[in-house]
Parts: sequence; structure tokens; C-alpha cells
Amino acid sequence: MSKAASTRVALANSTALLPSLAPLLHEWLPRQRWFAGKGQPVTAFSLVSATEILPVDTESAGSSADNGPGLLHLLVRVHQPSMPASPDDCYQMLLGVRATLPPWLAPALIGHVKGGPLAGLAVYEGLHDPRLAELLLERLRTPGTLGPLRFDRGAAAIPAGLTPRVLDTEQSNSSLVYGNAYILKIFRRVFPGTNPDLELPRALSREGCGRVPEPVAWFEATASEPLTLGVLQPFLRGAEDGWQLALRALATGHDFTREARALGRATAEVHTALATALPTPVLRRSQTEHLAAGMMERLEAAAHAVPALVPYVPGLRTAFDAVAALGHKGRSWAAQRVHGDLHLGQTLRAADGFWSLIDFEGEPARPLRERRRPQPPVRDIAGMLRSFDYAARSHRPWNADWAAHCRTAYCDGYAEAAGVDPRSEPELLRAHETDKAVYEVVYEARHRPDWLPVPMAAIQRLAAAVD
Repeated sequence: MSKAASTRVALANSTALLPSLAPLLHEWLPRQRWFAGKGQPVTAFSLVSATEILPVDTESAGSSADNGPGLLHLLVRVHQPSMPASPDDCYQMLLGVRATLPPWLAPALIGHVKGGPLAGLAVYEGLHDPRLAELLLERLRTPGTLGPLRFDRGAAAIPAGLTPRVLDTEQSNSSLVYGNAYILKIFRRVFPGTNPDLELPRALSREGCGRVPEPVAWFEATASEPLTLGVLQPFLRGAEDGWQLALRALATGHDFTREARALGRATAEVHTALATALPTPVLRRSQTEHLAAGMMERLEAAAHAVPALVPYVPGLRTAFDAVAALGHKGRSWAAQRVHGDLHLGQTLRAADGFWSLIDFEGEPARPLRERRRPQPPVRDIAGMLRSFDYAARSHRPWNADWAAHCRTAYCDGYAEAAGVDPRSEPELLRAHETDKAVYEVVYEARHRPDWLPVPMAAIQRLAAAVD
């Protein structure tokens, strides 16, 4: 066994590795945008796996010589007993390790290790080091396994030598762009099972749906169930996201209904392809009652977390009661795989006006099993309708007509392409829009209190709606 290989094995299997990093992680992890347990104490860490993607030069510790970086891949379980819903989330970390950190990497510093196998070395966010980011692409170009990690790709060849850069726009994950040709999404909070952001775009590609960029490579952790760790897709250079386009239209007083109608057609095409590619069960009485009960449970939990919701609970629950009552009378609804977190920021429009949908991960705060469950397609429609409302309310003065016209145009476009008008199921649509608004209230209260009036305005409207 070579010296590098023996060092790799020793470091990956060292029981002292995680305890030596724990003091640094306690300080660094809660500050990361993608950490879900903000505001709650971390009591312990446990190591799921450690892999040296690029061997660490442990012998350079304490010296002025730096023979280059090492790249350490960690899956770490974070214990937070005060969060009963998810007390032990698993996070993916890609740590660069150097004897001395160059000044240009200073903002990426996590800290200096005081003991254990990395004693005396600097540990930093490895994605910000171009050399390490290039190494990730090389691993994806040449499929194979490295310890518990498996790298795979599709049939298309991936060129070498593409310059990487980190995107700073995502919150629940991290992304690298390579040469404006590809984008690699790194999932930070990982769950057993295939992530929908890999599963659904691959299924859509097999159906020939061009509305979603096809994954060209991916990597996973091998276990009883695979853990999807990252997905490489084409980078839609020059495309603009729908949120920014909508805000610009509002700021300049331009109509957005043509874009909304086209986006409705694009959504319908994706739904149609998903219904062809994957199972489409029917929600009958028991499933419908379970659906409504889940919405009610989320409402009660939200009202406990955000007291401002309490006065509206009786009015809001009528939306869920109406769906449960229809199910009790024998009404059924078709279900299928959906986007799960559709809003204007999950869409891109090319210069020729062609719309694409991205980020099929679903709502990251919800369990993966729930995100992979077939849902009524109106769940996605409700998310987009809420997004038009968000855009309109972010503009001063509040433009109620703009939102209403966009909502109508979007549903018109969807109906034209799907042959089914989502407004023909008003009870189900209202219930999903209410459920989404409740989710938004909790999110804004925790992360962006200044935005709380936006979903609260929808809560007032939905609570007063007539069945």
C-alpha cells in the first residue's frame, strides 16, 4: 500500500477525527445558511462516514511548507434533542485542509485544528478552493467508487478544465458553476433515498421533456439506501429566473400575463410527462382524509409556533374540512409526482422566451419520504399562485390587479396545455394554497420576520374565503 493510501485509510478510520473537529463545527455550522437547526443547541456530532477525496498532507502541520490542499468529505449527524421532528439531521461537508491558508481563502476558514490527526492544520470550506472544486468535476467525469462514495454519469462526455465558481444565491444547498457550462448542486442536508432533484429530471429526460435540464452526472453515498449527495446539470447560461423577471415587470409597470401564461403551459408539460413516466395513484376516501388531516396538523403546529395565526385558525381549517368532506362523500383525485416547491424562483426563461423548471428537491424542511409521495398536481399550481402574490406584495404600492391577472393567465396557460383547468377543483386548490401560506408564515417568522406581512395578508384572505 502506498504512503498516500495508508494515510487516507488511517485518517478516514481515526476515531479522533470528529472529536478534534467538533469545537470548530460547533462555531461554524450554525452560521451556515443551509443549516436547518438554527436557534437550537447542538449537543453532539456523530460521524456517518469520512473519505479523503484528495489525501491530506498531515506531515506539513506546524511547518511553513504547504504541499497543497487535501479534500476531506464528511457525512456528520448533528444531534439537537430540542428539535423532536428531526433530532439528528445528517449534513454533507467538503473540508479543505492546508498547512497554511492563502489570504484569498481567508473568508472560507473554518478554523485551526488543535488536536487529533489534523492537529496544526487549517480547515476551510473546500468548495471555495478552485483546485478542490476542479477535483470534484474530475471525479464526476470518471465514474467509480471511493470508499463509501460512488460517482456516476450519463452517456454524454464532460469536458475537462472548466473553471469553477461558487454561486452565492442558494440557501438550503451549495452550487458550483463550471465554465458557464454545468452547475453542480451539493446537497447539504441529506436523507436516505434518491433525492427527487436527481430522480425526477432523469425521468423527465427519458420522456423527452425538454423543460428540465437533464442530469449529466451525480454522486451518492452507498448504504442500505443511497444518499444523493450532488447532481451535475447543464447551466442555462443567459437565462433569467422568473422571480427577477416578475420584479422587473412590476418596477417598470410592464404586463406579465404573457409570461405567466407561457409558464402555465410549461408547468402542464412537466406534469404531463411526470404522469407518463411514473405511477399515478388515485386518492380515495382514506387518502383524502389523511391529506386533509396532515394539513390540519401543520396548521395547529404553525399556530403554536406563530401566535399571530391563532385568530385565523377556524377560518383556515374550513378549507381542509371541505376536502375531507368531499373525500367522505366518495370524491377522489388523481395524484402523481410533482415539483413540490414550485415558485417563480424555480423557473428560468431563455432569451427566446422558453421556460424551464429547476430544483425538484421539494421543500427541504419536509421529510424525503413525504417529498417523494405522489400529490395532486394542484399543489404545484398553488405554490406558483402564492409566488405571484409574493412578487406583487414586494412592490410598493401593492398591486392587487397585477397578481390577479398573472394568476388567471397562469391557470389559463396550464389548462390549454394540460386539457384540465386547475380551477375546476376549487376546494382542493384552496386547501393547497392555504397549506402553502401556513408554511410561509412559519418560514418567514423564523428566517425573515420583515416578510411576515406577505403571507399573513394571504392568511386573512383565505380565512375569510367562502366555501
